[in-house]
Amino acid sequence: MTNIATIKQASLITAIKTPYHSNGEIDLPTYDMLVEKQIEAGVDGIIVGGTTGEGQLMNWEEHLMLIAHSVNKFKGQLLIIGNTGSNNTKEAIKATEYGFATGMDAALQINPYYGRTSNQGVIAHFERVLAIGPAFIYNVPGRTGQDLTPDIIEQLAQSENFIGVKECAGNERIEYYESKGIACWSGNDDEAHESRHKAKSHGVISVTSNLIPCVFRELMDRENNELNDQCQQLMAWLFCEPNPIAINTALALSGAVKPVFRLPYVPLNNQQIETGMGLMRQFEDKLVGDSLNQLAQSDFIVTP
Repeated sequence: MTNIATIKQASLITAIKTPYHSNGEIDLPTYDMLVEKQIEAGVDGIIVGGTTGEGQLMNWEEHLMLIAHSVNKFKGQLLIIGNTGSNNTKEAIKATEYGFATGMDAALQINPYYGRTSNQGVIAHFERVLAIGPAFIYNVPGRTGQDLTPDIIEQLAQSENFIGVKECAGNERIEYYESKGIACWSGNDDEAHESRHKAKSHGVISVTSNLIPCVFRELMDRENNELNDQCQQLMAWLFCEPNPIAINTALALSGAVKPVFRLPYVPLNNQQIETGMGLMRQFEDKLVGDSLNQLAQSDFIVTP
């Protein structure tokens, strides 16, 4: 297994997009191209099958295949972090064991969602999956409906396999954790620059870096308030609908992926697309993709 100290050196981790063929099946050649663009830009790692990668829309066979494929193709060039979390502890254990068996460097683990449990149950869930191998804990209350508060995280941080937290609850909490020696990566792209250079986070696990990885490399490597300000409107647009709707649309507009969505996600409407095209033109020479394509909502294929 990769040393946790080595994993903690990663400041830019991309929650990589999963592209599809027109029939809705995973498009591995395009996926490989997307990862290669991340490597070229100096990204330190990828989250495979996360929310942005639509692991929630995959069956476990697809999900674990994509982790194994990523390891086989790219391990050693950047960190391979498999999203093997689940609201079902038994499934999370099985998926995490499989992911480590195929060689992933670390897991991303989320607290049980929808069928929420007590704080004691949350801790017990995480203790089981942390026993398997190195893991990032993902706190995103807007999706799970339950905040992983410091009393929970500080207990989990005692595990030898605890890497740190992908934290979406803001920079004040990140600054608190970092002051206690608990590693944090911002889960909010719009706050990531301040998180890195003011709150002293370890970095970001980013959606926007799918589209402009070289820009996010710059934002993590040095303080650049002007560049950060230039990115704010684009980042706001990328979250104008629940992620990954806008990033999927954006990567199709940039020519990086085929314009295919898996339901229940559908592309942005025409007005939103026009707004995004204008914002993306400001970064046209830095986008992942061949060139900007004028697409309408009707040009997208939507599959179950």
